[in-house]
Formats: sequence, C-alpha cells, structure tokens
Amino acid sequence: MTRAETQEQASGVLEAPRGNIYFVDRNNNLIPAALNKEYPMIYAVPKEIQKNNNDYDNDNIRNYAEKLAPILNLSVEELEKKLTKKNDLYELLVEKASSEQIKQIENLNLKGIYVSSHLLRFYPFGDLASHLLGFVSPTSEIKKGVYGLELRFNETLSGKPGEIKEGKIIESEAGNDLTLTIDRNIQAQAEEILKKLIEEYRATSGSVIVQEPQTGKILAMGSFPNFDPNNYSKFEISTFLNPAVQAIYEPGSVFKLITMSAGIDSGKITPETSYTDTGSVTFNGKTIKNWDLKAHGLQTMTGVIEQSINTGAVFAQRKTGPDIFYNYLVKFGFNGLSNIALPGEVKGNINNLKKGKDIDFATASFGQGVAVTPIGLISAVSAIANGGVLMKPLILSDEKPQIIKRVISSETANSVTKMMTSAVEKNIIAAISNYSIAGKTGTAFVPIFGGKGYTDEVINTYVGFAPAPNPKFVVLIKLDKPAGAPLAGRSVVPAFRELTQFILNYYNIAPDKI
Repeated sequence: MTRAETQEQASGVLEAPRGNIYFVDRNNNLIPAALNKEYPMIYAVPKEIQKNNNDYDNDNIRNYAEKLAPILNLSVEELEKKLTKKNDLYELLVEKASSEQIKQIENLNLKGIYVSSHLLRFYPFGDLASHLLGFVSPTSEIKKGVYGLELRFNETLSGKPGEIKEGKIIESEAGNDLTLTIDRNIQAQAEEILKKLIEEYRATSGSVIVQEPQTGKILAMGSFPNFDPNNYSKFEISTFLNPAVQAIYEPGSVFKLITMSAGIDSGKITPETSYTDTGSVTFNGKTIKNWDLKAHGLQTMTGVIEQSINTGAVFAQRKTGPDIFYNYLVKFGFNGLSNIALPGEVKGNINNLKKGKDIDFATASFGQGVAVTPIGLISAVSAIANGGVLMKPLILSDEKPQIIKRVISSETANSVTKMMTSAVEKNIIAAISNYSIAGKTGTAFVPIFGGKGYTDEVINTYVGFAPAPNPKFVVLIKLDKPAGAPLAGRSVVPAFRELTQFILNYYNIAPDKI
C-alpha cells in the first residue's frame, strides 16, 4: 500500500478542493481573499509503527514518542496516545511543518512517520476582512468553515468529497467559488483609518461599514480587534464574532435622523417647525439635558440636527406621538434582522418602547435606551440616502438588489438629507470642498452592564453619505470607549472625512457643487 493510499483510506474520503473567495475592485477584477495552498505536513501510521515495534511494545513506542516530542512540540504522553491507537492508519502530527522540523524528521528516519503535503486554507491579506471571511477548522477529516462566510457558505465552498468504494476511487468534485461585493481597496483603506483611529484614542474596539445605498451592496466591513485567519489558534474565541452584525449598542444622536424622519413623514413636523429650548425637559421624575448643558432658545428642527439638541429630538418625538414613532422604528427594521448573508446576525432592541413610559420615548428620540446593530443602522441611513427605500444589505456579487420596503416618502428623505447636509456645512469638520456631504454624529453613554444607569464611557458614531443629492456610498464609523470620552466630532468625524475623500477619488466621482 502506498503512503497516498494510506492517507486516503485513513479518512475514507478524498477531500474536495474548497472553492475560493474573491474580493473585487472598482473594475470588477477578482482578487483572491481565501484560497487553497499546499503546506508540508508530518503524519504517522500507528499500525505500521506498532508492527515495526512488535505490535504493542510500549517501551519502544514511548521511545518513538520521546524522540518526536521535542521536534513536534507535543508532549510524550500525547504522542503515545496517538501512536498506540489500534488499526489506525493515519494520525496528523503537524499541520504546517517548518523546514527545520522536516529536516529533523527525515534525519530520524523512523518507520511509520512521514512527511507529505496537503491543501490548507490560505488568506493572502492576513487579517483584512477577517470577521467577514472567518476561517476553516481542520479538526475533523473533512475541513469545515466555522466563522464568517466560510461557515455561512460551507456547503457551497466544500464541494463533494470523493470516496473509496470496493477498492475504486470515486473522485471528489471541487467546491464553488464565492465573489463578494467587498472592494478590496476600500476595505483596506477603511480598516487602516479605523485602526489608526482606535490607536490614537486608545479605544477598546471599533467598526466601519461602507454601503452602496441604491443596491444595498456592502463595499467594506471591518472591525477591531480582528485576527489572522491563517493563525486563528493564537486569538481569543471572542475575537471571531463580527461586531458589525453580531453586537448591539446604543447609537446616540445619530438616531435623531430616524426621529426626524418619523415626524416629517407622518406630517407632524417639518424642518422649519420651531420650539423654544430651555436646556432641559423632565419626564417621570428624570431630567434630560443637552450635551453642551446649554439652552439654545428658539430653534427649528433643522437647527436641532445642526446642533444636535437633545430637547429638540424629544420635542419632535412628542409631536409625532409614541405609537407612530415606534411604528417607524419597526418600519426601519430596528426590531428585526437585515438578513445579510452572514452567520449569527442579532436583532436590534426597542422592546422597552412596547409599553414605554414618556421618559423611555424621550431618551429613544436621541438614541439612548434603544439598541441597534451597525448593519441595521447603516441600512436605515442608506434608506434615507436611497430616497426612502430600504434595501437588503448584500455581500455576494451575484445577489440581485432586493427592496425590503419603502419606509419614508422621497420628499421626507430629501428633507432629512438637506438637514444632514446643513449640519455638515455648519460644523465644517466633515465638509469636503466642492461636494455636498450629508452626515450626523452620535456620542452615546455606555450603559452599566447588568445594572441601571450609565457609565462615563462613550461610543462615538458618525454616519454620512456623498454626494448628498445623489449618494454613491454611505459610511458608518463606530468607536468604542475612546479614552477621555471625547465627542464624536473630534474623533470619528475626521476619520469619516478621510475615508469619504478616498472613496470620492477612488471612484472618480465628479463634484456636485462649485
């Protein structure tokens, strides 16, 4: 029996070559993100070792184990256990062997210990888009994807294993490839900017998403801390979860866009509706103040968005009414899944509004007390950018654009876009010469885990799109617990501007104003 046959019969199957995963670029060129690569391996044939050592001479087998242990970085006991299995034709000892290990094994020239090669998953860009891609675990004879797209499309990628029947080999069928909507260049730039932002503000983590609003295509999605899927065993299991779809957070003042959308679309307010800000409002014995602790006097709803006035969002929500407000949150999808083709997506949480008190609705109007996923939030803002139509977020290039529903009228979407554009022009930080940029900041306090109330730590968010009259992309940047609890205007807004400028240049998008 040849060694190749030994390996084949040991597993009882012939492994199918796994399908590749591809990113694209602006010209739709395919760029490999996950593929198969041949790696040297070291394996044992215990049955042969036992036969060579008078079947079950444990002293000799221990001698084998003692010689191998320092080379393979395995304990003598672990090796003994592997080498004494009855009728065992195959035990993988080293999955990715170094040249030094191979040299030492060949010098030992032990019967039943072999050096060969096998196909393993290889991710040429290392940790780029690692949460999206996931990785393949070789813990069983048939390798399986265990996180990300490798898990979600494991069956598609795996193909059909071959097998040995009555001494004949039935060949395997290769798995199918996946082509993503992810643009490798936007992904790399987005992650680089996010990483720099996290380091600068000593934040615990962060996420970035770029979406095409008219189609729902995700052009980039990344989070930190991330991991290298080529060496996943060196990372904590918690790192493998994708925070963009598998974690919720309170978004803060970004949510004022949804509050204004609900109020304007229901006809309860307009961008010009005015109220007098006294600096605070009280409901159910609890007082809400503005972030700057100021009273801004007579203000329009546009002014509320420009200056991010909490009491103005509360006013808009009160004019809209609790039932209408809640129903718009449901229409925008905040209590459901986006159904993006990624594993483990979780729902947002607006449950406290089902039988909410006035204070619950008041805080929800500026994004506290309700929780969203980053993918849910960018999808909602993309609906505003897309003239009021909510699209399903897409991750595969062959998925056809899918309208979920119209959530607000095109007139409302246009009004809210103008309010967002005015906010950027007034606050300058996100502005880019000769382009209309629409955007909104959010600085939300982090709730006390398992208790009531809030910590002094914050999460900064910025969501915006460009060019505002006909948006080609929407960007969301989220920064978790930056040191010193800065306002979003200081942290995520400059990062948004840098990424937006890059995408405008990358796509060669013409200026929309002079």
